[in-house]
Amino acid sequence: MAVTQQEIENRLWDAADELRVALPEAQYSSVVFPLMFWKYLSDTWEHNHQTFLKENEDLELTAEESHEIEYSNYQTFKIPFIYPGTVAERRASWSSILATVTQPGLGQRVRASLQAIETANPDKYSRLFGSMTWTSEEVLSGDVLAAVMQAMDRTPKMHEGNMSHDVLGGAYEYLLKRFSDGSGTRAGQFFTPREVVELIIEVLDPKGYESVYDPTCGSGGMLIASANLLKAHGGRGYTLSLYGQEAVLDTAGVARMNLFMHNLTQFKVEVGDTLKDPRFKKPDGSVATFDVIVANPPYSLKWKPWTNDPRAIGGVASQSSADWAFVQHMIASMDPKKGRAGVVLPNGVLFRSGQEGSIRQRVLDDDLLEAVIGLPANLFYNTTIPTCILVFRAPGTKADERKNGVLFIDASKRFTKGKNRNVLTNADIAHTVTAYHASFDTDGTAVVPDGDGELAARFVSVTEIAANGYDLNISRYIKQATAEQADLPTLIEAYNVARAKRQKTEQRMLAILAGAGIEGFDE
Repeated sequence: MAVTQQEIENRLWDAADELRVALPEAQYSSVVFPLMFWKYLSDTWEHNHQTFLKENEDLELTAEESHEIEYSNYQTFKIPFIYPGTVAERRASWSSILATVTQPGLGQRVRASLQAIETANPDKYSRLFGSMTWTSEEVLSGDVLAAVMQAMDRTPKMHEGNMSHDVLGGAYEYLLKRFSDGSGTRAGQFFTPREVVELIIEVLDPKGYESVYDPTCGSGGMLIASANLLKAHGGRGYTLSLYGQEAVLDTAGVARMNLFMHNLTQFKVEVGDTLKDPRFKKPDGSVATFDVIVANPPYSLKWKPWTNDPRAIGGVASQSSADWAFVQHMIASMDPKKGRAGVVLPNGVLFRSGQEGSIRQRVLDDDLLEAVIGLPANLFYNTTIPTCILVFRAPGTKADERKNGVLFIDASKRFTKGKNRNVLTNADIAHTVTAYHASFDTDGTAVVPDGDGELAARFVSVTEIAANGYDLNISRYIKQATAEQADLPTLIEAYNVARAKRQKTEQRMLAILAGAGIEGFDE
């Protein structure tokens, strides 16, 4: 019987919830995702193994013949044995280790199993499961680990004969979002809100057989969204070549597992600091180039500036903020014929002076920046500040009507208030994408059937921007037609709270003065 999306999501959350007695929610992902993927691999391997046995039960095969036939025609990966040649020998599968949960050393057996799978499948699963520090008894007791595994085992079998990759991938995404909703600022390190991802991918519009690269890939959501969008538009998402780099080992593992769960296998995710040590390079040592580059890098990251790097067009960003360094890396990574890039950054990149101003000037003079899209505040898990999307095109590849200028789109008022953060609706995304594709009148104002007037856009020449000192602040170029209406009940409530605090402070001050024998103040 087919497994519903809600059923698997509820069961997986029940398993994750067993960790509440041992770990903060921000650390759930490092445990749950490796276990989930291990169960997925084991369920898939065992399903294929049973199919092999059933279809070949009438043949008298030697052990060697059985192994050759099974791994040639039925299995696509290996699940080996741990502790071979000892009394503790057993297959490194979920069901095999689950049978030992009441015995001491559960964490050691889990770690040995995951490492054995990585070693047996180096081309597929090398370094897949991350650091696995949670398998230590000091980090996670055997009792808690057993409870998590037993709860997760109540999840239906995770193989294609029982559930689709759409369900599996959806469950993985559900957990990512659930962990992010509950884990505060740390979530921003690996999870970008899906509606922001969808907006960037819609703008960049990946095509079949193109390459997509995320230099700060986190959980891999932007890479997956690229394939999903291509599929939604009638293409074949699996034809994309996906590349990602992530600085945190465990997070890179989360990304790899996420891609596998979505049945995307044409990918490479490398571990390392993209600015210091870019892992994708050409034979001559320069950075590799890609058709589509997407990123939501860590904002205002302190870094060690380059001393001599060809990526540093226009100068080198200061050590206090690597924002423009990430942009420079993405520009260097654009394919010279059709490369385009989209990056989410804080609004400060639009107007900060000094070294950032010099880099911004060079980028504009070279006509690399195509669009600036202003986003609402409080969209992200790790910051409430307003952000923007910058869209770049490889030198000389802009459409003729977009050359020597920048498209500004103010989408800052397009959101719906959520419980913990603001949210972009499908309509908000659609209006913004429509504005991005709009034509313009002689004043540069977008000719777009927006309908409600909340979304303004304007194409501005580089000459005008240069006259403003290369300042890209959206408000310089787009004036809001109407001021935002004040939320009167909220203002009244804020006033009453402030008034009560002021009165209490005044009463305390007067009491202190009176106690000191100082009188004569009017109350």
